[in-house]
Amino acid sequence: MDTIFALATAHGKAGVAVIRVSGPLAFGAGERLAGILPEPRKAGLRLLRDGQGVRLDEALILTFADKSSFTGEQVVEFQLHGSVAVVASVLRELSNMDGLRQAEPGEFTRRALENGRLDLAQVEGLADLIEAETEAQRRQALRVLSGDLGNRAEEWRRDLIRAASLLEATIDFADEDIPVDVSPEVNELLDLVIATLSDEIAGVSAAERVRTGFEVAIVGAPNVGKSTLLNALAGRDAAITSEYAGTTRDVIEVRMDLGGLPVTLLDTAGLRDTQDKVEEIGIARARERAAMADLRVFLIEGEQEPDFEPLPEDIILKAKADLLQDKSGAVSGASGEGVSNLVNRITECLSQRTANIGIATRERHRASMRIAVQALQEAKNLVAMGEDMSDIAAEEMRTAIRALDALTGRIDVENLLDEIFSSFCLGK
Repeated sequence: MDTIFALATAHGKAGVAVIRVSGPLAFGAGERLAGILPEPRKAGLRLLRDGQGVRLDEALILTFADKSSFTGEQVVEFQLHGSVAVVASVLRELSNMDGLRQAEPGEFTRRALENGRLDLAQVEGLADLIEAETEAQRRQALRVLSGDLGNRAEEWRRDLIRAASLLEATIDFADEDIPVDVSPEVNELLDLVIATLSDEIAGVSAAERVRTGFEVAIVGAPNVGKSTLLNALAGRDAAITSEYAGTTRDVIEVRMDLGGLPVTLLDTAGLRDTQDKVEEIGIARARERAAMADLRVFLIEGEQEPDFEPLPEDIILKAKADLLQDKSGAVSGASGEGVSNLVNRITECLSQRTANIGIATRERHRASMRIAVQALQEAKNLVAMGEDMSDIAAEEMRTAIRALDALTGRIDVENLLDEIFSSFCLGK
């Protein structure tokens, strides 16, 4: 296997830059640059020199032995001064060494997967952690990275193997004089796994929203104050505001952190009948995006009614609170009245949706678990038909086990790997 290297920290000037080398020639490469290496997992300060003995930098070096590193291979990490020139000189020296090459995106993590240091769900958790922007995303990613989903999948797998083995034992001893009815224990195991899988499936949507972000659409007639409210919530002029109806033609998006949750606010075109073809397109997009949003904030004036039927959790507020005598249930982006209360209501609503969040976070997790549940429900039906169907019931359980094995990459998932690792940077 090749020995790979890459800059593991961000490109550009910094206080410290880290270059990682992994593979069978890692220690040899480290010795060529730094001489005698420190003991594994102990830091050492060394002078780095090129092949002609010219000083490159003074660096802190860490080494990790085979099977005791992130990748499961020999690893050397150079903590350099974060100069662009220093980093370039060390990378150039490594590239000139026989047997070493630049790592591909995500290749260090891919080797960790291949060497059994991480399972596939943990790899996804690591990708999510790198991308995390909010506290909720960080916590969720760490749960997956810590192996919670893999541990749960292993529990399901163990219970299903037990259930299948009980059925197969009745097949093997079908000719014996002492028949044993194993269906009560088998059904108990199947019910337990189906119930916990169903709970996880129900929580995927919320977990996926935490990972990708919720969408909240601000909806209302032209000149009702939607763009002004968006700017107040964002704390900057994200949308153009004017007294002219139809100023907002397209959906404007602003990413925010509300109570640790990632939220994208949508400022939509004012809803009205119009002869302007461009504005008409904007209104159609506004309706479409608002319908797809996780939550809608309707702004109304006077005796207006929402332009389309709100859902139970949607928020309806009177617009332009600064111009009203009765400010209850009203909001104004211009004066800030009611804005804090609106933020609290949005945060509370979205937080409630994450109350039953599970440890499965992606659509592929949900798909695998659904296949498993369908197979297990069929297995229960077959068990109820009697011992003659035991072999088919056991096969349905094995189908469920294979579906759950896909969660952690225990079975072949090569078609998924390129897509997963494409989001990683070179040094990860």
